[in-house]
Amino acid sequence: MDTPVAALLERKGSAVHAVASTITIAEAVAEMNRKRIGCIIIIDAGRIEGIFTERDVLRRVVGEGRDPKSVRVADVMTRNVHTITPDTTIEQTMVLFAEKRCRHIPVVERGLLKGLVSIGDISRWVADSHRNEAEELKNYIAGGLHA
Repeated sequence: MDTPVAALLERKGSAVHAVASTITIAEAVAEMNRKRIGCIIIIDAGRIEGIFTERDVLRRVVGEGRDPKSVRVADVMTRNVHTITPDTTIEQTMVLFAEKRCRHIPVVERGLLKGLVSIGDISRWVADSHRNEAEELKNYIAGGLHA
């Protein structure tokens, strides 16, 4: 799994959905539902200020009885977002997901947001890699038997 996440972003695309921290939780959730995504990046003045996830909705909104129509995303988002660079490997990213107990990691290069990698993206990549390797081995064995 020495493949850099840049290869994964090339395959899945680099689109990242972002909003300002001043919108309400209800507006952020509506945007996430519209886009069918599990998190949204919070950007203010061109900088990543946080990430707002489904987990934040459950723990910091529903769990604490906050009003999603009046509370701002800034009040419940996860701050101090862990980021990776495009040359971070798939394996290093897997370790980071496990260590930090997170499900989404923005990919940043020279201060610019280049994409977002989810634990699902990594799982699909690993499954596809294993499937391709198995197919290559099958073909190698089958080819060796006919030679």
